[in-house]
Amino acid sequence: HLPFYSASLASLTRGTGPKVIRGDPGGGKYQAVSHVAHHHHHIEAPVISVSDSSLKFTHVLYNLSPGELYEQALKYEKGSFLTSTGALATLSGAKTGRSPRDKRVVIDDTTQDELWWGKGSPNIEMDEHTFMVNRERAVDYLNSLDKVFVNDQFLNWDPKNRIKVRIVSCRAYHSLFMHNMCIRPTPEELENFGTPDFTIYNAGQFPCNRYTHYMTSSTSIDINLNRKEMVILGTQYAGEMKKGLFSLMHYLMPKRHILSLHSGCNMGKDGDVALFFGLSGTGKTTLSTDHNRFLIGDDEHCWSDDCVSNIEGGCYAKCIDLSKEKEPDIWNAIKFGTVLENVVFDEHTREVDYTDKSVTENTRAAYPIEFIPNAKIPCFGPHPKNVILLACDAFGVLPPVSKLSLAQTMYHFISGYTALVAGTVDGIKEPTATFSACFGAAFLMLHPTTYAAMLAEKMQKHGASGWLVNTGWCGGR
Repeated sequence: HLPFYSASLASLTRGTGPKVIRGDPGGGKYQAVSHVAHHHHHIEAPVISVSDSSLKFTHVLYNLSPGELYEQALKYEKGSFLTSTGALATLSGAKTGRSPRDKRVVIDDTTQDELWWGKGSPNIEMDEHTFMVNRERAVDYLNSLDKVFVNDQFLNWDPKNRIKVRIVSCRAYHSLFMHNMCIRPTPEELENFGTPDFTIYNAGQFPCNRYTHYMTSSTSIDINLNRKEMVILGTQYAGEMKKGLFSLMHYLMPKRHILSLHSGCNMGKDGDVALFFGLSGTGKTTLSTDHNRFLIGDDEHCWSDDCVSNIEGGCYAKCIDLSKEKEPDIWNAIKFGTVLENVVFDEHTREVDYTDKSVTENTRAAYPIEFIPNAKIPCFGPHPKNVILLACDAFGVLPPVSKLSLAQTMYHFISGYTALVAGTVDGIKEPTATFSACFGAAFLMLHPTTYAAMLAEKMQKHGASGWLVNTGWCGGR
């Protein structure tokens, strides 16, 4: 597979990738262990070829296990610590939430007509040339490092509509985060992985050049649908990778007549499936993680003609004010293998204080879905019986629960009245009323009416009921 990784890191101007070698540059520690524990991690001889990085090898740490990634993070990344329950606590740097104002999508002959542009749209345009400037900057930075982490993983549990993704990153924290959040391949699937459908270049430790056209800060998150690539510069917040892939699915799935949804999903013991739509931090993870029901997923789903399926292989739960009594399943999932983002803990006991928001209110835990005892594996189920819209009402005027007609469901789905919750987006300090189309406007690629029409058709076809639940305040503010 080594030529594949070299090609992924190829410089566009020079046309060739670096010489790559598997393993840790800090010593051949993995050589002794890896072919015993993980036969697919074996070290291969470097490919000697003409390279733009000819003075050194770029070491590729490929699909490492959580234990190996823990070692890398604790040894080489400042701000990485082991907590009392065995989770890996990390810091995401200056950015502790997403940066939607710095996200760009390449506009070309195809996307100009297909995508939602203009007023109200999250898609801010950039041209192909500027994307290539940023891509070159990211790839050159990654090639300058002694080692890069490469994850080859899948999106979508529906086997007929699975997407192959490759994530190239420079932090063990990012590699472990994506290991947890995407679907983990078996050794056999990895052996036959082939060319990915989409590649992320995460050079978030390195800023973009703010004088480059279309840039508004030193942060830039750029998606090129034609090249099937995403570039991250100037932010180490791991949620950018997860949500970038979600935007991709919002583009690819409707082309296959599959509805992509910003929702949680669970299933009762009788097979009744419920969808929970909502913005980040408004209750999707908490409500879908119910120990009386089977968890299909907490955030991103696809509704096809056959089933509803989880896009991801993990959960990304908000941790602020987390308690064992209120959310026992999430509490118990924070153990070895889990990434804790931007939490504060006791220096001596390493016990996390989930009430402390001194770093950010957007503290998070990323863990594989198997860490939830009643997760339904594989993560798909029958057509939903109930579609629940979660409105976090900052004004406190919506009733706690309302049953909706199909027309009312469409109205609330398109208008998406809710709140931006503190910390989830860079700069939000307290709940702020907002209208977010489809309860996820920040990730939509096509016009909201496209998704609403598909939802109406599927709800009508399968007899699903619509509900509006207020997860914010009651009694007026």
